Amino acid sequence: MKYCDLHCDALTKTEGAFQVTGDLLRTGGCALQCFAAFLPETEGRFRRALQLCEKFGAMCEREGYLPAVSASDLREGNVCAMLTVEGGGAVEGELGKLEELYRRGVRLMTLTWNFPNEIGFPAFPDYRGLSLGHGTAKERETVRGLTGFGRQCVERMGELGMIVDVSHGSNALFFDVAAWSRRRGIPFVASHSAADAVHCCARNLTDAQIRTLADCGGVVGLCFCAAFLSDDAGAAAQRKALLAHARHILRIGGEDVLALGSDFDGIPQNAYMQNAAMTPALLSEFAAAFGERTAEKIAFANFERVFAEVGRRRSPSAP
Repeated sequence: MKYCDLHCDALTKTEGAFQVTGDLLRTGGCALQCFAAFLPETEGRFRRALQLCEKFGAMCEREGYLPAVSASDLREGNVCAMLTVEGGGAVEGELGKLEELYRRGVRLMTLTWNFPNEIGFPAFPDYRGLSLGHGTAKERETVRGLTGFGRQCVERMGELGMIVDVSHGSNALFFDVAAWSRRRGIPFVASHSAADAVHCCARNLTDAQIRTLADCGGVVGLCFCAAFLSDDAGAAAQRKALLAHARHILRIGGEDVLALGSDFDGIPQNAYMQNAAMTPALLSEFAAAFGERTAEKIAFANFERVFAEVGRRRSPSAP
């Protein structure tokens, strides 16, 4: 069963065994892997983003990936690669820089990471010193959302045909984006998250967020980060947790809202989902639990629909 994965950090990983490689993706039957240009909140963010655009191009040549800039690129038999940005601070508060990233092939941007930037505020009120294994990981930023520039940026992303991603964003940022989505009729995504009702963590989505995302025609990419899924990091517990999160998201949002967003190479190895080659085993579990048709939607069709719809909404005047 072919699949799309909405988020991995292989583009910026520099050491250790990789969870995403060309061989692993082909073994797993991947049709589209999104590669995040991760930008920490430091100086020179845009310059670093351009360097990662170049690195992405070289990686695609080396690994034989087809760069995907529209849904029509998702051709049978190819491993496609989409360039994304994790951390909207990459644009340094300038719409011209956002447009340049689009010209370089970026088709999805995660508005924030774990620190505030010019666009808006993250899920955690104070990430510094936070341990995901402690109660502070449950504390949510509920008041601060998109900034004035953030609203302009999201509007321009819609005009460009760039997918808006709210993973890592605050509750307020999520609903600010949802209001824009409803007004413009453009879906958005949470590329790598899970269900707060199954395992309480500020990085997971509440039931209200899942319903809203579904109502807006968007998707949530189910993240494989063990700390977001369960207190038990064992393989059997993680398998059970992934099924529980998937089941809950489907129950709350319906069969069109769930996708995959592994976060491979940005997370410690999950004892059950160790690398991209393990994806068929998870999809088999989904097919057994929810039916083949629903599993195929989760694997591929739901995100393909969003990718195509955002592209269709692109302004004719966009570069």
